[in-house]
Amino acid sequence: MPVVGKIKELWRFPVKSMQGSTLQRCEVTPQGVIGDRCWAMRDDTREEVQWGKMFPQLMLCSARYRKEPNYGTVAPVEITFPDSEVLGNDDPRMNQKLSALCGRPASLWPLQPAANRDFYKRYKPDTQVWLTEMSELFAREPGEPLPDFSQFPEVLMDYVAVPGTFFDNEELHLISTASLEFMRQKNPEGTWDIRRFRPNLFIETVPGLDGLVEQEWIGKTLRIGDTVLEISAPTPRCGMTVRPQGDLPFDKTILRTIVREGNQNLGVGAHVRQPGSLQVGAEVVLER
Repeated sequence: MPVVGKIKELWRFPVKSMQGSTLQRCEVTPQGVIGDRCWAMRDDTREEVQWGKMFPQLMLCSARYRKEPNYGTVAPVEITFPDSEVLGNDDPRMNQKLSALCGRPASLWPLQPAANRDFYKRYKPDTQVWLTEMSELFAREPGEPLPDFSQFPEVLMDYVAVPGTFFDNEELHLISTASLEFMRQKNPEGTWDIRRFRPNLFIETVPGLDGLVEQEWIGKTLRIGDTVLEISAPTPRCGMTVRPQGDLPFDKTILRTIVREGNQNLGVGAHVRQPGSLQVGAEVVLER
């Protein structure tokens, strides 16, 4: 069983589509990193949970927990807005601030039980309108292919996330240093900062592993200490990758390079098959 790398960085994002922060260690469960994407903005007009594809303004905000979250609970969160104002989720001005940011009535919501399926319903008054909207959100240019939507779980045709989560699909996302370096070589002028891609695990691959190596792990498992992950699918990229956040500028070339050189994909999704602990520096072993 070869060692393919080690964990370079661990990331957690308390609020869907907002900036998160790195961790030295974390616990993972079948629902992913504890505390990851436990809050989200909801469009009160469409009555739909939203993300940075439609509201890139969210990516200008950052979020952190007031205290460390525990499994099965949603901890209080505070958001730093682009004007540097910091509001907690319990601040009566929160929804007004979010609405002003997004230009429409909006509210901050914690995860809801999976049984509350109406909360996760996709706004889809017309299937063709929805497909057109999805095409725009993936920000393809003329002649560029769209992702094969059939690769996504069927539940996402009617729900914006897997009910009970704010995840589009898999509960974990991984990228390797080899893949990022591959893209950097194809487009040296691009700003290939890992923050653009919002992974939970940024894996520093061992010498000799080059190219889009994690694509070769699909269908296999990784063992990291006592944690076992099943690599399930490539991650097709959308317009969020080009958007500014923090000190990162708008960079249209990022997505153009991924579509051209990575068959639209960068990084992979994973399911947690054996919960456990992760920490920076831990070896990553390819099991099969």
